[in-house]
Amino acid sequence: MAAYSTVTLERDGIVAVLTLNRPDKMNSLSDQLLSDFRGAMAELEADESVRALIVTGNGRAFSAGFDISPKEKPRTTVQDWRDHAKDGNETWLKVWRSRLPVVAAINGYCLGGGCDLSMTCDYTVSADTATFGEPEIEFCSAPPFMIMPWVLGMKHAKELLLLGERVSAQEAYRMGLVNKVVPAADLMAEAKKVALRMARLPAIAMKQNKEMLNRGYDMRGFIANLEYGQEMFCLTSMAPSPEGAEFRKVAKEQGLKAAIKWRDEKFK
Repeated sequence: MAAYSTVTLERDGIVAVLTLNRPDKMNSLSDQLLSDFRGAMAELEADESVRALIVTGNGRAFSAGFDISPKEKPRTTVQDWRDHAKDGNETWLKVWRSRLPVVAAINGYCLGGGCDLSMTCDYTVSADTATFGEPEIEFCSAPPFMIMPWVLGMKHAKELLLLGERVSAQEAYRMGLVNKVVPAADLMAEAKKVALRMARLPAIAMKQNKEMLNRGYDMRGFIANLEYGQEMFCLTSMAPSPEGAEFRKVAKEQGLKAAIKWRDEKFK
């Protein structure tokens, strides 16, 4: 399998493991990581000997979300933000539309775009030490991939998206964000058990059953909802906000860690 700079791709028999691999950045979703992820998915789609996929993270995070570090060339127009949102959304749709059953193995922090990725997977196993959340509203943003209302009930979706709260793995299970919670030491063993069960089922039946389920959501408006959410993300990101301006100012002058500390102290 090909080598990538921000993800690793390994084979374990008929199961592949795709690992987000920016541990020093808590596997934040850079442009390069999204490109590598799409490349890895294309490779897997073409390999008929692969029958199931596990997606996980290296280090203490599954993914802390999109990389919001100050950029050398900041996004200053709605089109800049549209291109950015499309890049991420098209990446997660590779999972949604894949012929493969995809199991998310959540090893740690699962926030923002990382949380969106976990919800796009077909089955989610979480370590009991993991944390979930969509904190975008705290820095004047919104989830670009609006999948949560399709996964959770209205009250739980609004609780997470409008409060920006983080929840434990146990609470995520109660809400319906994950299928199973296991001790951290057992995470990959459980994920491989589920993936292998899926991989041993008839491949054509797996592909067509997954397509049937997902097309059903599409016919109810899933893709149109994603496109509307993507546009609202862009407009929110461009909207003037004293909190957003201060967050960006602190990030530029003192670094992202200081900006997150400022944000947490302000809103908590």
